[in-house]
Amino acid sequence: MPRFDNVYEYPENLDGNGLTIGIVMSRFNQDVCEGLLSAAVAELKRLGVADGDMSICTVPGALEIPLTLQTLAQSGKYDALIALGAVIRGETYHFEVVSNDSCRAIMEVQLHTGVPIANGILTCEDDDQAIARMQQKGSDCAQAAVEMAKLLDTIDERGTRI
Repeated sequence: MPRFDNVYEYPENLDGNGLTIGIVMSRFNQDVCEGLLSAAVAELKRLGVADGDMSICTVPGALEIPLTLQTLAQSGKYDALIALGAVIRGETYHFEVVSNDSCRAIMEVQLHTGVPIANGILTCEDDDQAIARMQQKGSDCAQAAVEMAKLLDTIDERGTRI
């Protein structure tokens, strides 16, 4: 039921059938990243994304994720992308640099290429926080990637996407 009379509202759509999804995962804090990955892939499958329509790239760390995402986005082969990583606070300022710069760069790639990217780079105080969040965050990223790909397709179909 519509919220407003005579106002079109784009529907939420989590049907991943036919979508091609690229995943870029950091190998730093690998146990957490593998947990994020397994949750994301399981959710993508549940949403209907075929195994053959998923691709996984691994990179050394979170700062290498944006360039890889950009390359995948520019290839024209993907409806959406997912970034997975874990940045755990240490004793230096490096945590803030990696957290802030990776997030900013991912947003820039998304905005410049028009390919939606679900940011699943955890930024946590310690390993326990990361482990507690990895399953839910991986699943959430899969849902966000599918939903955004479908939304942008629907906007394109209505002829209003720039």
